[in-house]
Amino acid sequence: MGKYRKILVAFDGSESSKNALRQAIKLANTEKCWIKVISVIPAYEGEMELWVRGVKNALRKPGEKMLSEAMEIAKSEGALIMTSLEEGDAYERIIDTADGENCDLIVMGSRGMRLIESTLVGSVTARVIGYTHRDVLVVPKDTTIGWRNILIATDGSKYSKATTERAIEFAKSYEGDLMVISVVDVTDEFMAQAPGLVEEMVKKAKGIVEDVKKKAEASNIKSETFVREGETYKVIVELAKKENADVIFMGSHGRTGPKRLLMGSVTERVIGHSPCPVLVVRS
Repeated sequence: MGKYRKILVAFDGSESSKNALRQAIKLANTEKCWIKVISVIPAYEGEMELWVRGVKNALRKPGEKMLSEAMEIAKSEGALIMTSLEEGDAYERIIDTADGENCDLIVMGSRGMRLIESTLVGSVTARVIGYTHRDVLVVPKDTTIGWRNILIATDGSKYSKATTERAIEFAKSYEGDLMVISVVDVTDEFMAQAPGLVEEMVKKAKGIVEDVKKKAEASNIKSETFVREGETYKVIVELAKKENADVIFMGSHGRTGPKRLLMGSVTERVIGHSPCPVLVVRS
């Protein structure tokens, strides 16, 4: 164990965040680590001091209620948690708290594509993933965390290598198996115009998944490889459903500036449609 020492759970009182907290507690119990729960309320800036105090008190009440709900969940699960009520932009406060508390993992709920659209601009989850240097575990509503059947999505980049190392750590600790997929994402038109190039891309993808398989087998971990053609996020989600994956491991490219919220991010689309939790490896 010992992969994570401290977990930060973002809690907004929604059913998805309640489930995220329960799954974080489950992970913390096995990892023997601490949990801190953060709720964020809007900041208010005004001039009339007494009136502003009243507004702030009114704003804090929903936040205090959320943390009270979090404490009740922790109590029902037999867990001890620390809590923090913050003011400001949610994604900034979550990231700053994770950094300030030296948390290894941020756990958040996912409400599906209605709130996490393919563009994802404005999504707190998307912004946290885009800006943080910490690992982020996104837990869809009505799912449970597990590590016995791990799906790794890889493109051979340095970000995917970090993801592979983390997945192998978990598979070793929890006696899990790995499924490794690399997707060749090309259009039908591209395939018709450049079949030779597509063959080269498929060959490269096969080499990528075989490299991961060798690393897994060197650690006595059973693994299976897949190379598929199609729209990347759809292929990953469909395989996760078909093979009953417990969790999907993905990397997130270290984007900068506006590209941090790049529209159409594969990782964020997978999160929006995934049937299981998604661990985005950043550290």
